[in-house]
Amino acid sequence: MSTATKKTGVSRIGRVLGLGAERFLPPPQLVALADGLVVTTTAAEAWFVLSSANTDLMPEDAQDLEQDAAALALAKVLPGFDCHLKILWSQLDGAVYRAEAQQMFTAGDVDAFSDMWAARLDQLDLPQRHLLLGVRIGERSSAANATVKDAVGSVLGLKSTGLGANELAELDAVVRRLERRLEATPWKARIAPVEVLAWAVSRESYRPQPAPPNLPTVTGASLVRLSQSRAIPHADHVQLLDARGQIAAWVSVLAMPTFPGELYTPGEQEWLRCLSEIRYTHASGEEIHVCPEASVRFNVLRKGAAIKEVDRIRKTAKEQRRSAAEGSAGEALAETEETEVVMEGLRKRMSRDSMTLLQDHPRLLVASTESLDDLRARCEAVISHYSGLSIDVTVASDEQREMWLESQVGDMLRVADLGHIRETDALAASMWWGGSEAGDDQGPIAGLLTGTTPGVCRFDITAGSARGDATTTAFLGRSGRGKTTAMMLATLTAAMRGAFALMLGFKGDEGGLVKAGRYLGLPSHHVNCGTDTPGVADLFRMLPRGEAALQVVSQMLIILPERMRNQGVETHLLRAANEVAEQPDPASWQVIDYLKASEQELAREAGQALSEISRTQLGAPVMGRPQEGASPLRPEAGLWLVQVPGLTMPQAGTRPADMTMNERVSLALMRGLIAYALSTASRTDLRHLPKVISVPEVHILTGTDDGKRFLDLVARMGRALDTSLAIDSQDPNSLLGLDGLREAITTVFGFEQSTKTQQDALAELLRLPVGDASRALIHGIGKTPRGQIRHGHCIIRDRFDRVATMQWDAPSAELQQALSTNPKDQANDTEGGKNSSNDSELEDQTEGATADAEADKGRSETQ
Repeated sequence: MSTATKKTGVSRIGRVLGLGAERFLPPPQLVALADGLVVTTTAAEAWFVLSSANTDLMPEDAQDLEQDAAALALAKVLPGFDCHLKILWSQLDGAVYRAEAQQMFTAGDVDAFSDMWAARLDQLDLPQRHLLLGVRIGERSSAANATVKDAVGSVLGLKSTGLGANELAELDAVVRRLERRLEATPWKARIAPVEVLAWAVSRESYRPQPAPPNLPTVTGASLVRLSQSRAIPHADHVQLLDARGQIAAWVSVLAMPTFPGELYTPGEQEWLRCLSEIRYTHASGEEIHVCPEASVRFNVLRKGAAIKEVDRIRKTAKEQRRSAAEGSAGEALAETEETEVVMEGLRKRMSRDSMTLLQDHPRLLVASTESLDDLRARCEAVISHYSGLSIDVTVASDEQREMWLESQVGDMLRVADLGHIRETDALAASMWWGGSEAGDDQGPIAGLLTGTTPGVCRFDITAGSARGDATTTAFLGRSGRGKTTAMMLATLTAAMRGAFALMLGFKGDEGGLVKAGRYLGLPSHHVNCGTDTPGVADLFRMLPRGEAALQVVSQMLIILPERMRNQGVETHLLRAANEVAEQPDPASWQVIDYLKASEQELAREAGQALSEISRTQLGAPVMGRPQEGASPLRPEAGLWLVQVPGLTMPQAGTRPADMTMNERVSLALMRGLIAYALSTASRTDLRHLPKVISVPEVHILTGTDDGKRFLDLVARMGRALDTSLAIDSQDPNSLLGLDGLREAITTVFGFEQSTKTQQDALAELLRLPVGDASRALIHGIGKTPRGQIRHGHCIIRDRFDRVATMQWDAPSAELQQALSTNPKDQANDTEGGKNSSNDSELEDQTEGATADAEADKGRSETQ
């Protein structure tokens, strides 16, 4: 019996039994993989990686618009195509990130830092979601003909798995044309790299596979190695065997035969978005994620075909109604009348709107690498979860082989009788691309996403300039919620990437930054401005001579009382500064000595006054005579912490005559530190070096005119100077009037705020709708469900304007301890002691750090 006769026979039997011939056909053989392209013996498919949308914190009206846009994209971009949507999960492997970190970090003890993060990720065991969409773009052969060719080729030894260059070029052009249409959809599709497709194919075998070759196209023996597997189907599951014939995994395929007549979204009935929420009780007693995967084959009907199908159903219902009316009963069934009415309304909507129909076949795949009992427990959890959403999910008994094959990349629809014909809105309502997504696409890991989709949040504080973007990051929130420690983590990570990282510490509790830097082997410098560091902020040290003389005069004029300024002391100061500037090693203390030796009484009086001030805690760093061993500020890579305890700044607009002496000297010292930061950022010999200037408690600067000008200048010129600005403040409201600074902010980390004014200001900076819902979110972000402080938990608004909740994380307990801003921890460190309560404190604070409690394993938040 020939294959063609057999296919006809099978088709005839299949029609009688309600089955299709596809159930019995062998799987198509893979021919080639390329970027965005999967070619089998029967067809060619274009494959795309879909981007996630952050819908957790999206207002309800915005979610409705997102869903409508997706339904419109299905109707406009994909009509007539056979499509395959796959939602896959992978574990974030510590070894993979270790290799990435070796390339990413260039300073300090890179190996130790990479090992810390690798161990941390292995401990968290976080699942990562991947969204893939396949679109069949060409038929190469029928399944029957392909089977014959494979059989004959194997017998004759003529089997070929090559792909012609011309065919590859034609298919590639089709893929790229389709990408241009799909990238404008809510999914922002991009061509799937060949490495991703090779992973998607090889992972189904549950065997360790070699890395795909770094070639434009994977064919031949390499493709065979990636796709080889062995599966044994059973009534309710499939056993996957490893290369030694041992069971590597148990997989069950679940069908979704019944959906409610109406789905209510946004909400729990987003039936593919909610995959990440399903949990079950493991044999160990721990609640963990099931992470079922989804395979949805669908075809969007063309508008004409869809209308024709609706008319057919309407006419059938109408004929049944008339037949019933003519019969003895004289009454039509209510269902028949309802069907006719619904079809008439649907026909009008399809003619008037862009809505159309699709046929979809949703499947869920549940896997376990532990035991068959564990697999069944996972399946029960999935079935129970969907039962609560009024969606029927069942294990596909005696259909496991067909449905498992159907879920594979490059295969075909095999079980057609478990599908649904419905509006495109029904598939869009699944919100498969929704959940939690925020942060950079690549770069260092900063913490964990805590929304409905688990994962890590990447953030590189120095990346703005490299991508031609603004360079300012804001950490905003009330005291004691972890914003300063989060900024220290970001600054520390930048220094590990070889940046010049400067923190201007106005609080006095940032000393852990240097301790953490030394712990990681970074060149770390701690300059505590005071009588022990005279001349450390001397402008003659940090500015070109011509510019320094004028700046020193301006600085001294601020310090001197108004009476002397009115008497013309400025001329004496300028003469002295110009004379000193011509010396080989000019310094501000030399200007003071020059004034004290002057024959002019006013000059001598000014010199004496400045001399006395140079002996004070705030005056010594500006004008003191340097001592041997003092730590000068130098423009070189590494970690720099400059602390200024006791700084008292005047309010913006305060006249010099109304300033206290403490305020005048504080302003002069701040000008010196600002001059150092600006001069370092603009040095031509450091243009190749990324630079970070971090300013805790920035409201100290926003309250002065000089501080505002400094922030505005660094924010606006940061991209050109490759200088990133990080600011931390308890007063988001003070930033609203600084347009230059606000325009430069690309990323905002919003911590808890308590007052309505600050909550509304933070909501505006996060681009959340100002109202009660946002206020409640911001007020509760820093607390666990039990009301305990939740350090390091915040709302991020990233450079794509995506808003999500995240938990800042440190890779090790030792680094966490080093960065602590808790006064008790710092006191114990100073005494050489160890905070014995730290481990339990962190363990308590970790609870609730992520929505899925992944971080309950410890150390997941900052102090």
